Amino acid sequence: MSLLEAQIDVVRREPAIRVSGRVASLRGLTLLVDDLPMPVGSLVCVRTDSGVLPGEVVGFTREQSIIMLLTGCTGVRPGDRVVGEQVSQTIGVSEHMLGRIVDGLGRPIDGKGLVADLAPQPLDPDPVAPMRRRPIREPICTGVRVVDLMATLGRGQRMGVFAGPGVGKSTLLGQVARFTSADVSVIALIGERGREVRDFVENALGPDGLARSVVVVATGDESPVMRVRAAKAACAAAEFFRDRGRDVMLMMDSVTRFAHACRQVGLSAGEPPATRGYTPSVFAALARLLERAGAVEAEPTSSGGSITGLYAVLVEGDDLTEPVSDAVRGILDGHIILSRRLAQRGHYPAVDVLDSVSRVADEVCDGVLVAARRQALRLIARYREVEELVQIGAYASGSDPEADVAIARRKEIDEILCQSSTECGTFEKARERLVGLMVRAGEDLRKAMPAGRNPPAAHTAVGMSR
Repeated sequence: MSLLEAQIDVVRREPAIRVSGRVASLRGLTLLVDDLPMPVGSLVCVRTDSGVLPGEVVGFTREQSIIMLLTGCTGVRPGDRVVGEQVSQTIGVSEHMLGRIVDGLGRPIDGKGLVADLAPQPLDPDPVAPMRRRPIREPICTGVRVVDLMATLGRGQRMGVFAGPGVGKSTLLGQVARFTSADVSVIALIGERGREVRDFVENALGPDGLARSVVVVATGDESPVMRVRAAKAACAAAEFFRDRGRDVMLMMDSVTRFAHACRQVGLSAGEPPATRGYTPSVFAALARLLERAGAVEAEPTSSGGSITGLYAVLVEGDDLTEPVSDAVRGILDGHIILSRRLAQRGHYPAVDVLDSVSRVADEVCDGVLVAARRQALRLIARYREVEELVQIGAYASGSDPEADVAIARRKEIDEILCQSSTECGTFEKARERLVGLMVRAGEDLRKAMPAGRNPPAAHTAVGMSR
């Protein structure tokens, strides 16, 4: 769609006359407004004596519209005029947004001036038809060895990064933003602490990462409506670049805080709570948001790019069965689990490869890497079974040949899976290291096996594949 056609579409969607109402009452975070027949999702402004306050229609009763302000409610009084501004939910997006930091309304907050050549992009478009989605057959490199080798991502896949606070989610996302092979990165920082935003941009992301990224920010002290809009704005920006044939890496930190914002909006609008205070609309919003990533077929209005989604999920109390974590895992195409136990050992990235899974990894990798990954996972699992015995000196060498090999090769495996936040892991070199190590481990196991016994099939597949 050309810029002119997009602008014409926006004009068609806008009402022919300006609608206005009056503030009737204030209830918690919401305003009840008389005589304002605006649809849900419309932007409005409240004209007060102290200035103009933007808001959004989040619901209505038989007689009144329910408005949540994008800022605080200070200065609002009964009878203040409320004017409808925008019916269609859109955000301005352009190629010039690369390297920029914007808020949930698309306004720059980096002090670099306005963004040029903006085209309106719908915040909540119609879902992509299932038969328009391309099958995921190609890998996309993240530059993080443990992810590329053990939980390989495909172009258009959606992956969750699950962890409690302080285990390394933001650092991992910053690494991916800097080193990914995707053309464009779109990063949504939803509900973050204000201090952490600049730290992420300058340290975790860095100048090189920022140059090919769009960063959308809504901090935790902003309105829940702004946090919801920021998440949708990031998806809209990713769809803009996808429709121009780009491979986009969409990263969101965090989905949990998006769910918290949706819960606040739903409860304020009068929706009854369900699971742990979350309203039913939260889980519908999660599915709609996460399904926006993916690869699409080319057609006359788009060039058929892809959006690979990487979503951080803040696990409350390190409980992976809490409602948001459980719902998100059921929607996504895989999950990366960060372990506090590994982080406490100084093992970074603290990815627990035994609990992490990519549902398309075997489809986007060659047979040699698939076999090497299975063999490595078997050795890691075997070592974990005897780890306590080894630490207390109770393990008897020679009692289990596979455990002996796992113990002997543990340090080399950890060296491959560990990586500093400033190091870019080249996929081909990492693949060669893992395959070579697993070939040597398989040879060790064959030598250690008693006469007449063969090693498990997982340890012979790598050599046969080569």
